[in-house]
Amino acid sequence: MERSFQPWLYSCFLIPVIGILPEPKNVRMNSVNLKNTLQWDPPDFYKENVTYTAQLKGYRSFEDKCKNIILTSCDFSNISKYGNHFLRVRAESENDKSDWVNITFCPLEDTIIGPPEIQIESLAGSLHLHFSSPKVENEPDMWTLKEYYYTWTYKVQYWKNDTNDKLEKTVPHDSEVLTDLDPWTVYCVQVQGFVTDTNKSGEWSQPICAETTDNGSHPYWTYITVPIVSMIVVLMLVFGCFCILWYFYKKLKCAAFPGYSFPQHLKEYLEQPSYNISFLLPVSPNESESFDKLSVIAESENIGHDTTGPCDYPTEVKQQSLLSGEKQHLPGHCTQRVCPVSSK
Repeated sequence: MERSFQPWLYSCFLIPVIGILPEPKNVRMNSVNLKNTLQWDPPDFYKENVTYTAQLKGYRSFEDKCKNIILTSCDFSNISKYGNHFLRVRAESENDKSDWVNITFCPLEDTIIGPPEIQIESLAGSLHLHFSSPKVENEPDMWTLKEYYYTWTYKVQYWKNDTNDKLEKTVPHDSEVLTDLDPWTVYCVQVQGFVTDTNKSGEWSQPICAETTDNGSHPYWTYITVPIVSMIVVLMLVFGCFCILWYFYKKLKCAAFPGYSFPQHLKEYLEQPSYNISFLLPVSPNESESFDKLSVIAESENIGHDTTGPCDYPTEVKQQSLLSGEKQHLPGHCTQRVCPVSSK
């Protein structure tokens, strides 16, 4: 115990006397998603003002990255993402400088892969997952880690919310569908980035839970009911369209061709049995016509006497009789003077 205490006691007295500046302690690279920050702790038991200088080795020599800073960190995010890099840092004061502390850093191997982003959509009894690879900071085109790791995949774990039995699967794409899930059940999902060729795993995302819906299977009766209902609806639509078209057809017909009403007095005239409309029919030329020929013979003994006897009628009556073709039977002895002659 005494031997371990003596070097510490000697250093407390030697530093103020000799003026030697100790180097920074616990030098390390803190890199997450290729955001690279070199960090260190101040030297022990030194009371004067201290600054720091951090350098990166180039092709020929070391180049200053951070010079005479009072912070205990320096950003190296803009260095190349490939290969090994040699970095160093030292403490400086007005009168002295400490020794360099060197470290080696490989960004793609040493950086920590952060958790990817995940979105869940519940649809038809399954969970649709969408992933987003972590973004790389200080990149103008906002590349993600997936562009730097050629064998980038996702590891997915999912389980029922009330159980600890986790199922795992590897997904090479940015989306995945979890099937064969129980309907109306809450499932939790988390994901991490994984590089296959180097077996490098990233951090797990926070669990996100979602409830599944119906598995999409329909009862058997829906396969019968739906076609019948659809057919009835179609028939009703067709019948409705037909009624509408018929209604507009009647309206259009009445407007374009108004109805004609037969005069009432002609109806009453034609309904009487004593009248006939046969005179309106055309007469066929082949029909045989029949008529009676009338001859009027005057008696000789009545010549010179009164010509207006009981058998004589006015000339107008005789003419009407001849024109009408009817047989007139005169009263008394005058009936013998009318001699009908039948002909064709």
